[in-house]
Amino acid sequence: MPNIPSAKKHLRQTKKLTAKNNAVKNKAVQAMRATRALLKEGNLASAHENLKKAIQLLDKAVSSGILKKNTAGRKKSRLTKALNKTK
Repeated sequence: MPNIPSAKKHLRQTKKLTAKNNAVKNKAVQAMRATRALLKEGNLASAHENLKKAIQLLDKAVSSGILKKNTAGRKKSRLTKALNKTK
């Protein structure tokens, strides 16, 4: 544990930021899981809507620096490819 007041403040800030980043990342992951689950069920209309939501969440994570651009692109590509394969 830090003893210096500025180090204590930095630790508090880091905890808040980490929690916020994890929340954004988890929302994106949950949307991707939901899309894959809908694809398995064969519910293409709902899967397409969920894919849009997942792509928006991934783009938001990239714009705030939580995910790298190529990582989000790869995830979007794989989801889209899976959706197109089931059509």
